[in-house]
Amino acid sequence: MAEKLDVQQGTLALMILKTLEVLGPLHGYGVCRRIEETSKHRLTLNYGTLYPALLKLEQEGFVTAAWGQSENNRRAKYYTLTAAGRRQLAREAREWHRTADLIAAFLAPRREAP
Repeated sequence: MAEKLDVQQGTLALMILKTLEVLGPLHGYGVCRRIEETSKHRLTLNYGTLYPALLKLEQEGFVTAAWGQSENNRRAKYYTLTAAGRRQLAREAREWHRTADLIAAFLAPRREAP
């Protein structure tokens, strides 16, 4: 079984935004399950982590929330990515790619010619 990883600081919002971009409106439980599935269950989220992040994204205008019926006829809050959320996702993705490239340069340095 794969070792469980902690969610790195600043990555949860990116994962939520990307999940909503790919799958469309989802309730919190669906977002949580999808993030765990995408990570091949190396990440485990608890609701004390997920829901404050969703609330923050809603307050920042990156997602909207509306009550609806879940697949099993329960009342659930569905989250939808906004236009501002799409722009934020693009910004965060660019920043993570730049950061990953920088770290990769240190992890696999090439010898410079003298």
